[in-house]
Amino acid sequence: MGETLGVAVRTLGCKVNQAESDAIASALAASGTIAAAEDDARVVVINTCTVTGEADHKARKAIRHALGLPGAPTVVVTGCLAAIDPVGVASLGDRVIVEPAKDRVAARVAAILGTTDLQVVTRGGASGLSRTRVQVKVQDGCDTFCAYCIVPYARGVPRSVPAAEVVGRVRELVEAGVAEVVLTGINIGRYDADGVTLPGLVEAVASTGVPRLRLSSIEPGDVSEELLAVAASTSAFCRHLHIPLQSGSDVTLAAMARPYDAGTYAEVLARVRAVLPGVALSSDVMVGFPGESPSDDEESRAFVDSVGFARLHVFRYSARAGTPAAERADQVPASVKAERASAMRATGTAGAARFLACAVGSHVEMLVERVVTGDRDATLVAEGVTREYLRVRTSSESARPGDLLAVAIEGPACDGVVRGRIVV
Repeated sequence: MGETLGVAVRTLGCKVNQAESDAIASALAASGTIAAAEDDARVVVINTCTVTGEADHKARKAIRHALGLPGAPTVVVTGCLAAIDPVGVASLGDRVIVEPAKDRVAARVAAILGTTDLQVVTRGGASGLSRTRVQVKVQDGCDTFCAYCIVPYARGVPRSVPAAEVVGRVRELVEAGVAEVVLTGINIGRYDADGVTLPGLVEAVASTGVPRLRLSSIEPGDVSEELLAVAASTSAFCRHLHIPLQSGSDVTLAAMARPYDAGTYAEVLARVRAVLPGVALSSDVMVGFPGESPSDDEESRAFVDSVGFARLHVFRYSARAGTPAAERADQVPASVKAERASAMRATGTAGAARFLACAVGSHVEMLVERVVTGDRDATLVAEGVTREYLRVRTSSESARPGDLLAVAIEGPACDGVVRGRIVV
């Protein structure tokens, strides 16, 4: 082997980006690599997001940070910002190379270094295969064209990975000891590969024997009766669905160009809960969309409270140039958006507490992600997630990452983590 050269892979944005970064790291690591510090990197790969103006700001900040690293690395920029604004990204520095096509990033890095003997590191350390949860990208692209979103322009029309290819990848992961696979995509409900739709893909993936199978996110209109029937009859399917809401106000949903109203969304959740008892439902909610009035905000918050979520991601609207919403003159002041976000988060926290209260005393399956030393003594503490996506900590002297443990839910701990007790 020749000289080992450091390559750092940094990911911004969604779970699809993370899955794509994992694929880049795997391609680079195929030649046999070890981890090294990011500051030693000869090349930094940054997989960017551009879904909002704030995402753009974070991406450009990450690029400038990489350019300022001690080793003066070459910075290879890929992802959505690279696709939308390649000229602007390239102008950030002479050492910036823009490669919008993620499947060509590894080859570009090899060409830059003049070698195929590469060392891959991530911000978290070694990029070796996780034995816990692995994202598998099955779909890309979207043609919904919500008023605030640039993604359809950055990612293009919906397209799907052939089912046989997905199943082959999952089978490799199962053989490697991976306990949970997350099927991910930009608009996963639009999965359709040669007539195989999402329900069929779930059945095919489950046939590999993967212990746990999860969907990353699915739009309300794509939660079909067929999908729910497959989920209910598939033992590997985790009782958790992330269904984006964005707003509980019909006026705001119409302005966003979302293809449903609050009543329709509520009906979807009711169907899910009827077919999958005990399911954990999580969602995204945006506050401060242009034109959102105080009454719209109150209506949205009341709706969120009424349907109840096990987990809620709240974010403030951030104008993205090139979208219809960014051109509106009735932008909501930043201070108002901050106040509304705080109030919505409080509503989400209350909903999560109600879900947890119902779960206390139940026995669930926990996938161990890490084992650490307890804060108060030397007792080892295992931390991981349940099928319902509750994050749990429990004392264990023998648990290892990747283990599946039966635990009893005891109650809240701190920072959104739940106390659990191992049961036999």
